[in-house]
Amino acid sequence: MKPAIAIIGANDFQNQLILRAKAMGYVTHVFAWQCGDVGERTADYFYPVSIVEKERILEICRGVRPVGVCSIASDLAAITVNYVAEGLGLVGNGMESAMTATNKHLMRLAFERAGLPSCRSILVEEDTDLAALPLSYPVIVKPTDRSGSRGIRKVEDPKELPEAIAFAREPSFEKKVLVEEFAEGREYSVEYLSWEGEHRFLAVTEKFTTGAPLFVETGHLQPPKHMDDGTLAKIKTLVPRVLDSLGVRYGASHTELKVDDKGDIRLIECGARMGGDCIGSDLVQLSTGVDFVQGVIDVCCGVKPVFEPTGEPCVAAVRFIFSEKDLAALEAIRRESPESLYRVSDILPIDGHEICDSSTRYGYYILTAKTQDEMQALLRKSGILE
Repeated sequence: MKPAIAIIGANDFQNQLILRAKAMGYVTHVFAWQCGDVGERTADYFYPVSIVEKERILEICRGVRPVGVCSIASDLAAITVNYVAEGLGLVGNGMESAMTATNKHLMRLAFERAGLPSCRSILVEEDTDLAALPLSYPVIVKPTDRSGSRGIRKVEDPKELPEAIAFAREPSFEKKVLVEEFAEGREYSVEYLSWEGEHRFLAVTEKFTTGAPLFVETGHLQPPKHMDDGTLAKIKTLVPRVLDSLGVRYGASHTELKVDDKGDIRLIECGARMGGDCIGSDLVQLSTGVDFVQGVIDVCCGVKPVFEPTGEPCVAAVRFIFSEKDLAALEAIRRESPESLYRVSDILPIDGHEICDSSTRYGYYILTAKTQDEMQALLRKSGILE
């Protein structure tokens, strides 16, 4: 009989996990709110249960008896993953670590205790006196407990602060907000995979965004073009300390940071899960040859991961669709460089709605190239680079 695995979430990003688990010989039991996502169809067994209903999912899993429970690219799902794993005695980081790694205020406190180079922040609750806050502008305002660019806004003027706080509080589950110093520099994210407290570096991603005030990601590049060996060495020293401060011992992690012109690093945040936006599910394997998704499955099932490359590394990037112009750029690449298109998602009709966070983008496509110069030409054609 094939072993069962529980997967929390069914969207396009989670589908890469579902398909890989099936290819590895697992029977997939997938839990998500039923809304027509692709994972509802690809799962061996689909349960129309919201990923936040962790008690109900645990109850069902007691009958299913999975050998592991996992998810990728979702802070919200990571809480349920650790709750179920803890309840079943499976591999996980435990609920204390899960809550610290998904709540930006608790995370900042952990970074501060560990003496890490974290951005200074102030917790804002509903009764906080905004006029009394000791702030130096510009600042970043964000919800304490959301990801995917939801609720984030850069504020240049104190007059804009109340509106930005209301904007951040609206998507927050606990209705709390952080006001943080704005860190200058180029933004990167770092992927690691941990096993029994040993942290293994996989990749660094260069991030492209819409810029202020919302900073919605327009694309990602692996490996980064703009990083020297010295900075990479400092990152490899820093991130394991970050993971230890959050109590992360097992599974994927995604650390976001900025590097300024002097080479100084400031931590933005760290999630105990894969990077979303196809970073973990696709770009890592394309750019390193290491099957990150299989590694996550192995760890959650109690199997020590293997880090040997299974394919030839290349330069990889993902580009998100924001407009008709972006769609036209995709069609040009499809005509002129079809070999560079690794995957194109389903793309929603371009109806002109505001792109305010990652969930409101129209779709994406993944690019590959043999060299960084070839990829830079593709990114210019895509519109990410001028």
